[in-house]
Amino acid sequence: MKKAINIRVDETLLTDLDSYAHELECSRTYIIEKAVSTYFDTLDEMISDKRIDKLKAGKKVYLQRTKPLKANTKGSLLKCKLGVNNKIVLLLFS
Repeated sequence: MKKAINIRVDETLLTDLDSYAHELECSRTYIIEKAVSTYFDTLDEMISDKRIDKLKAGKKVYLQRTKPLKANTKGSLLKCKLGVNNKIVLLLFS
């Protein structure tokens, strides 16, 4: 189910959005959903880099999952630490 949100964008950005929507014969919503979904990959990389920096600095990093990992891990907690040869170790707690 989709939910409506209100956002404010620069007029130039809105004009560009409308141009793309018109050219591609699709809705603004479709383009925004695809753009945000694609940008999540970039955000995941930024978050991973930040966590790796913390691990290298000797700090603990705890991860919250929004999606299940695999079968039989529902409700589990992941803990990361930097292991031997600077490899990241993920510990799974149930």
